[in-house]
Amino acid sequence: MISKQPRFLFLRGGAIGDFILTLPALSALRDRWPDAHIEVVGYPHIARLAQAGGLADAVRSLDEAGMARFFSHRPAFPQEQIQYIRSFDIVFSYLHDRDGIVQNNLKLAGAKLVIYGSPLVESGHAVDHLLRPLESLAIFEADVIPRLVLGDDHRKGGREILRAMGITGPVAALHSGSGSRRKNWPADRFVALAERIKCEGRYQPLFIVGEADQPPAGEMPVLSGCELSEVAGVLSECAVYVGNDSGITHLAAALGLPVVALYGPSDADRWGARGERVTHLRSPDGDLNNLETAQVFEAVGDIR
Repeated sequence: MISKQPRFLFLRGGAIGDFILTLPALSALRDRWPDAHIEVVGYPHIARLAQAGGLADAVRSLDEAGMARFFSHRPAFPQEQIQYIRSFDIVFSYLHDRDGIVQNNLKLAGAKLVIYGSPLVESGHAVDHLLRPLESLAIFEADVIPRLVLGDDHRKGGREILRAMGITGPVAALHSGSGSRRKNWPADRFVALAERIKCEGRYQPLFIVGEADQPPAGEMPVLSGCELSEVAGVLSECAVYVGNDSGITHLAAALGLPVVALYGPSDADRWGARGERVTHLRSPDGDLNNLETAQVFEAVGDIR
């Protein structure tokens, strides 16, 4: 029996895109139980996005020493950790747990109910797969779009960052990185695209560069060294986004931006960014080297 003001614990690892694709599950819980306390255990720099969007009330790190006990074959839980787990009405685990060790240990620690969702997607779109475990709570919809609605403070912070960079007009955000080189459209074509966008005068291009990304050549403005929540704030103030199959592309789509997402070897039907204003450009042979700058520029130009 779920209380009127339930407490939910949500365990989710993975990269940025994995977390964004799980947002509909958090949204569904928030919609059904608006007053619930929802706590996320994950990688804080990513999981704090849920806090920024009002989908989580607290975040803890998956790397905390005590979390290792749940992966152990012979865990010894201290009383404090048992009380913590028992304080939740439901624990939702999206951790890789092929042998059920984490689920069994959560129950040993006193979890009242554990609902497991495998992070491995074997068929259908990832969003539908990750939402399906909530069917046991009579919650399920097909073709749901991940949504992240930031509060005014985060949007204001994004505007202030752009202002400090001297950027005032409509912005076209460009992200040339991803988790794999094979998924990256050639960097020189991103630069060529930015130059064409700038010459057209409709948008001002801005490159978003992560720690593992190479900064673009040339004199284009670059956003780097920011927390992910700050990047989200900046993206929320942009007019359009272009990027590879990456977590930042999923983030832009969840924020409601018009997105042009570029796919080569990736399975866009399973892992593609979902959004009401998302255009998927696919290289027909899976090689992004064969996707021309003119095709991407035309897709950006089609956005109204």
